[in-house]
Amino acid sequence: MKKINDFLWEIDADERPGMNVPVRIYANEKLVTLIKRDRTLQQAANAAMLPGMVRNMLIMPDGHEGYGFPVGGVAAFDADSGIVSPGVVGFDINCGVRLIKTNLTVSDVKPKLPQLMDRLFKNVPSGVGSEIKLGLSQGDLKNIALEGVRYIIDKGYGFKEDLERIEEHGCMAGADPDKVSALANKRGVKQIGTLGAGNHFLEVQKVEQVFDEKIAKAYGLEADNVVIMVHSGSRGYGHQICSDYLRVLADYQRKKNIRLPDPELAYARIGDKEGDDYLACMRCAVNFAFTNRQVMTHLIRKSFEEVFGKGADALGMELVYDVAHNIAKLEEHTVDGQRRKLYVHRKGATRAFGPGNAEVPQIYRSVGQPVIIPGSMGTASYVLAGREEAMLETFGSSCHGSGRLMSRHQAVRDIPVSKTIGDLRSKGVEFRVRDKQLMSEEAEWAYKSVDDVVASIAGAKISNIVARLVPLGVAKG
Repeated sequence: MKKINDFLWEIDADERPGMNVPVRIYANEKLVTLIKRDRTLQQAANAAMLPGMVRNMLIMPDGHEGYGFPVGGVAAFDADSGIVSPGVVGFDINCGVRLIKTNLTVSDVKPKLPQLMDRLFKNVPSGVGSEIKLGLSQGDLKNIALEGVRYIIDKGYGFKEDLERIEEHGCMAGADPDKVSALANKRGVKQIGTLGAGNHFLEVQKVEQVFDEKIAKAYGLEADNVVIMVHSGSRGYGHQICSDYLRVLADYQRKKNIRLPDPELAYARIGDKEGDDYLACMRCAVNFAFTNRQVMTHLIRKSFEEVFGKGADALGMELVYDVAHNIAKLEEHTVDGQRRKLYVHRKGATRAFGPGNAEVPQIYRSVGQPVIIPGSMGTASYVLAGREEAMLETFGSSCHGSGRLMSRHQAVRDIPVSKTIGDLRSKGVEFRVRDKQLMSEEAEWAYKSVDDVVASIAGAKISNIVARLVPLGVAKG
């Protein structure tokens, strides 16, 4: 690996036989040292052998080992000669984050914070296998897969204005629910509006510091105001779709006599039935996840209304933005001076389109797309803004969080629950959790420093730092 500058490193394409493109790592020296501790770089080199990959295989500063392909990885494939891979998208399709603002200050919320966290924990189901009774049918699920957030808003779950502030306007075209398995449908229908477990969370946060007044104003963020961050995905529905197509594509590899550096990188070529079918089902899961976070937004607004005795409008509970993490999207990018259509795979990475881009909502177009970066439990989170440099360097992509440092097993073994609870209490953070073991799995020390990750992204000129958020209350599964 050679150092290009303080925030960029490269592994040449001739470093290992079969690599088609170089690997580029966006990180400071401290984070690069941590990235070397697991199989991230080996997985990236393996991925660089996939056919049709364009320009570079990318690793964001929160990168760590994943299923076949590193979490925090970005890869773009030619739309005509490239491939699509479930392992390069991830199991939790459209795991993502949304941020909801309020006009409440910390002094407004603090006296009622325990009551508020109780209400949120009750109204937004969390935990492994968590379900909710909304009366939705398999027909509703099919419509959600096709129409996304618009369908559920029409049923009373949110505001029309929310649509403009969601990536893809809450609906990715090209979904085909008829291709989704019966098992995925069975798992999904009762999970719309649920948080899930693992690293998914609901946090009540305060805007601790504003770094860019102009962009923060455009996003509606002010110091000391209270916001809500939600991190969740497509639950069992998306997980089952990924599992189904890993089996389909294992057969495809044998049929096509494809030899892979890692079987977890199973793929299909764009235009082949298997690849197109996966994309059609992946888009269903994308729309499911956007809708899942939309229903939770409705439940969060309802919780605030119950505690503060005012309507969501009066509380200023507007959506700031909703971004996807695990996704493959057909986009146009400039490569070697030419506009090309690419399937950009982002796995544990956030779209970060710069100012002036037509994909950015009109209300934010002059300053760039909001990039929402959650920290680990008890640490800060950030709001960034996409830059033009990201469009040229990273296919308009940024980091997505702080990135795991320990496996869940190691965290449970090495981090006492009491240490995490004591740390949260010392910071005055109210917490609600279904299983105390999760306190160790998701403890601050199991992750890289989000401050280092965000500093690396800013130093690489991929995104601008807009605001730093710190938790007041956290709910986890």
